[in-house]
Amino acid sequence: MRRKGVNYSKYGYIFTLPFVLAFLVFSLYPIIYTAVIGFTNMQGIIPKPLQILDNPFQNFKDLIFDNASFRKSLVNTGLLWITNFIPQIILALLLTAWFTNKRLNIKGQGAFKVLLYMPNIITASTIAVLFSTLFAYPMGPVNSLFQSLGWTDAPVFFLQDKTTARGIVSFIQFWMWYGNTMIILIAGVMGINPALFESAAIDGANGWQTFFRITLPSLRTILLYTLITSMIGGLTMFDIPQLFLLGGPDDATLTTSMFIYGQAFKGSYLYNRAAAASMILFIIAAVLSGILFYLMRDRDAAKLKKTQKQLRKSARAAAKVEV
Repeated sequence: MRRKGVNYSKYGYIFTLPFVLAFLVFSLYPIIYTAVIGFTNMQGIIPKPLQILDNPFQNFKDLIFDNASFRKSLVNTGLLWITNFIPQIILALLLTAWFTNKRLNIKGQGAFKVLLYMPNIITASTIAVLFSTLFAYPMGPVNSLFQSLGWTDAPVFFLQDKTTARGIVSFIQFWMWYGNTMIILIAGVMGINPALFESAAIDGANGWQTFFRITLPSLRTILLYTLITSMIGGLTMFDIPQLFLLGGPDDATLTTSMFIYGQAFKGSYLYNRAAAASMILFIIAAVLSGILFYLMRDRDAAKLKKTQKQLRKSARAAAKVEV
């Protein structure tokens, strides 16, 4: 007697339903509503009914061409992300190579990983207070250290200099996130087939050759994920510059997210401008993500796919000729 099969797929849809509903209500709807607001005149504490502008792209035009503060926030955001991500990924890769090298056989790896990851779990407000105290003027630990070493004769106002302020913010972001990046990369290395490393060792490959010829190519997908998430996190940087320096000095650490927050909730309540700036930031993130996907694509797989497509096309053409 034939037993009736059980279809378990419907249970999967049931379990994903809460997430889908939450995404539709709390993510998709706000995104669409924000996009619509960018084409309207919505502003003020008690906004008037939505009205599409005569020139729907006027808010976007004003931001890009007439708002120097917005352009400066974009430049600041890019600088702060680049200056913290480059050392972050380099150090994370070095630590990954160190921890995953079986020849070194590092003892106490768990403790090291916890210590290196710990800055990521400290709240941004705590870190802002910590670094404000470290670089305090005129009496702070860093100033006292510099004077005791004879590097400066007078106290340095680190937080009032544009270069040092940006450098400190970049360092904080780097310090907070390099441990997280390292953990992700180590997880990726642990997923690589050990037979590849054993074959490399048998063939006489040294540590650097193994890392650059086997580990890095095998981590392409993980590196892409790290780049995308870091890029999005960098573009939406808000908490540290806001809590630490309030965008100062002279808007040197004003990020785009801070600009959007200021437009929407500080004094002017220009929700339409804030929405337009949000959509510009979204477009920039989407374009940069597409570029990263293209640059880090598997060229061999793409070439093979293209060859297979040409072969299928040739086969169809030959079949038509025979008919």
